[in-house]
Amino acid sequence: MIGQARLLPKTWVGWGLVWLGFAVLAVAPGFMTPFYVGLTTTAMIAAMLALSLQLLVGGTGLVSLGHGAFYGLAAYVVYFLSPDGAARPIWITLPLAMAAAGAAALVIGAVSLRTKGFFFLMVTLAFGQLVYSVFHDTKLGGGTDGAYLAKPLISAFGFTFEPTGLPRSKRSWPAYYVALAQLAAMFAILAFLLRSMFGRALEGIRVNESRMRALGFNTYAYKLAAFTIAGALAGAAGHMWAMQSGFVNPELIGWHRSAEALLHILLGGIGTLAGPIVGAFAFIFLSDFAQQITERKLLVEGGVILAAVLLMRNGITGLTWPWRPADRRAHDATERGEPADPREAHVDD
Repeated sequence: MIGQARLLPKTWVGWGLVWLGFAVLAVAPGFMTPFYVGLTTTAMIAAMLALSLQLLVGGTGLVSLGHGAFYGLAAYVVYFLSPDGAARPIWITLPLAMAAAGAAALVIGAVSLRTKGFFFLMVTLAFGQLVYSVFHDTKLGGGTDGAYLAKPLISAFGFTFEPTGLPRSKRSWPAYYVALAQLAAMFAILAFLLRSMFGRALEGIRVNESRMRALGFNTYAYKLAAFTIAGALAGAAGHMWAMQSGFVNPELIGWHRSAEALLHILLGGIGTLAGPIVGAFAFIFLSDFAQQITERKLLVEGGVILAAVLLMRNGITGLTWPWRPADRRAHDATERGEPADPREAHVDD
């Protein structure tokens, strides 16, 4: 029988807080101005990208600086699907964007995963910058200036929803709820994967890859599968960005996009699946607050993030007890790859 996965809440209270958070987001537009509806949509898109990267970082122990390439590539796919300026339905653009991002991740991962540690980090960075240069140094997709695109239509089963039919104050709601639905679906999918034997194999690779190979697991294939899935999920986030903004440019692919996703994971908590979501929301709203109170926004952001790293070793979610096992020593032992119960240390003797 498969027990609790490491990145998932350990108690029903923890799960309750997760779904309470999604419920709050579901009713929030009724209490927010259009500006904050748009800002929250942006935060959910950032959370989707960070959540997809968490499968690699927290789930498999792989730190990639090329993840933003899949995010930006998917956004450009939306642009290429409407060269005549005619909008395409979301049920066409979303699968194709995810497929393109997943295919790119499969190819890049097949090469990158032949390296380890720092070399893996540098190879993924190199591939990310390679994709960036394709769009930055050529006229493809508008070159350095970027290009406007026709936003995908919210359409299914012959029904098309037109946001222009809503009052001006509510025209940002459709994109908001599409982003919320995708974020909730992504969280549920990753929770399912982490609880499966596939997720447990990834956890074993994170703790001790050599031992997993000795047990007969094809660790390269498992890591490549995780890399591909993470890339496809990053593509869903990139598609959502194109759907919300209606604009693409090479900055979507730059290495800093991957660095921001890593920052969101560290800020929210690398040890929980909800950490990237919390971190993304905290960072986006911190940035907005800093911009309102001072012209030196980056100084405020840097100071707060530095304090968070120094004072919150396990991130924001590490401050709340429902995320953690009842026995702190058991949790710390698990983090080090040791048996949670000391009696299990002699099972193989």
